[in-house]
This record gives sequence, C-alpha cells and structure tokens, in this order.
Amino acid sequence: MTFRFSQRSEQNLQGVHPDLVAVVRKALALTEVDFMVTEGVRAPERQRELVKRGASQTMNSLHLPQADGYAYAVDLAAWVGGVRWDWPLYHKLAEAMKQAGAELGIPIEWGGDWKTFKDGPHFQLPRGYRA
Repeated sequence: MTFRFSQRSEQNLQGVHPDLVAVVRKALALTEVDFMVTEGVRAPERQRELVKRGASQTMNSLHLPQADGYAYAVDLAAWVGGVRWDWPLYHKLAEAMKQAGAELGIPIEWGGDWKTFKDGPHFQLPRGYRA
C-alpha cells in the first residue's frame, strides 16, 4: 500500500533537517503502518510547556532549531482509522524509520529505545550529527 502525507504533515516537516526529512519520506514508502508527522520544529515556549506538563524532560530538545537553523527531531503518530498510540504500532514505525535511515546512510535514534522516559513517537538525528 502506498501512503501520502497530508498537508499538515508536510507543514510539520518545514524547518526539519533535510536528511531527517528524507528518512521520514523513505519510511512512509517502506512502512506497513500509515503515519503522520505531528511535530517537527518547536518554539521554546512550546518546549517549556511540554517540560512543565511532563511530556518532555529537557529544554535541550532537538525539536528546537539548532545552530544551523534546523530541527533535528520529529514526532510521528500512527494512523489506523485515526491516530493510535498502541506501542506495537510504534515498533513498526521504528522498523521503517531505521530501515530508511540504513538505506540512506543516515543514523536515526528512536525514543522508544531510550533507557528512561521511553518516547515511542520521537525520532531524531544523533546529537552532533553532520551530513
């Protein structure tokens, strides 16, 4: 099955590092689970709000524009008749993202692999990434 991004997902990719955008697009072509991009670039105010709510643990998020002006993180949401948060779906999205990264030679980190504060929707380029 072939999936396409909505206008909202396309807008949420604006300002994200081009290499991460390439991985996300490739993953959409590889995945068996449709998904949308819920967040790319975040304003500092939004990040502060998420930290305050406990939805994030740092103001050093890669969603914030980095020195080169790009965000290095995206949040994805599985779309199966609507947004779904079932963990098995995020393992499938992670497989597609990691495969896409491997095929493109771009390293990808998944929040679901973190030892603490597992974040299934979160994918990022490694800190200090250089193309």
